Amino acid sequence: MRKFATSIFALMLLAAAGAYFAHLWMTNAYNAPGPHSQVARVEVAPGSSVRAVIAQLGRQGVFADAKAVELYVRVSGLHPNIKAGTYEFPAHASPAQVIRLLEEGAVVLEQLTVVEGSRFSDLRRALELHPAVTKTLVGKSDAEVMVAIGHANEVAEGRFFPDTYRFAARTTDVDILKLAYGSMARVLADAWEQRQPDLPISTPYEALVLASIIEKETGLASERPRIAGVFTARLKRGMRLQSDPTVIYGIGEKYDGDIRTRDLSTDTPYNTYTRAGLPPTPIALPGRESVLAAVRPEETGEIFFVATGDGTGAHYFSRTLEEHNEAVRRYLARLRSQKPQPTPAVTPSGGP
Repeated sequence: MRKFATSIFALMLLAAAGAYFAHLWMTNAYNAPGPHSQVARVEVAPGSSVRAVIAQLGRQGVFADAKAVELYVRVSGLHPNIKAGTYEFPAHASPAQVIRLLEEGAVVLEQLTVVEGSRFSDLRRALELHPAVTKTLVGKSDAEVMVAIGHANEVAEGRFFPDTYRFAARTTDVDILKLAYGSMARVLADAWEQRQPDLPISTPYEALVLASIIEKETGLASERPRIAGVFTARLKRGMRLQSDPTVIYGIGEKYDGDIRTRDLSTDTPYNTYTRAGLPPTPIALPGRESVLAAVRPEETGEIFFVATGDGTGAHYFSRTLEEHNEAVRRYLARLRSQKPQPTPAVTPSGGP
């Protein structure tokens, strides 16, 4: 009987020792540096179980012993809530670190840059070409897109803020557009609260339309308030804006890179040479500075501007038609001296 009891005790000691060393093995495996010597990029599919993800990480060389990691998670009573997405794990990250990143949902953020002055069609094209965006709007009209993002009966052009957006892979185009729409709405509302008195525009939407023209007329941030001042003065005086970018927008897909004299006299809703006031909608996606310029213009009595033609994107500003004509003469002379560029056949922006 004593021998039997001794044997049972010995077996219990062996079992305890085995359990101890097994737990030590699993614990070491869970906390030891991983075998991968470089950053490991891993895609975790939606709906993947913890066991499946651990096995996947083992196959992809992130875990040295996936079985030990799985056993540790199970025996320790861990229930990691793993989130789907694309992850990048640092070189030699331990399973403990990897599991923590998976639970935190520390996915790699993709990037989409919307350039100031681009059109809504450019934004749609960028979304359709981005490999990490889930496409749900391909083939839909702009009106259908606006319905999809919850803003039916609104014109899409100009409504989306140009910025760099970061998002998780598989984010839908609808979600990104909602984000960009909300950003522009906030920028516009904030600017409208800062507007100057006695503006010739009466609604935030008119400010957005004017901002889009300012955005297309100059790439120089320092000139935007001054450009806005010229357009503001013209609107107050009942003068036509005579902005080439609005004419180009009205030409649409037929525009081949050149504005001809006949284009300036061909009437469209966007031809500010033939029609007074603002065009019916924005012509581009304006940035924050252009929106602010539209509501806080720098009025100096100038009612004309024309490009300098010196390659800087700067303009000559004039108060009188005589000054403006002289500026145009200098502009054309500069262009003639820059062979082989042909002399344009149109009146530059801001003409009489």
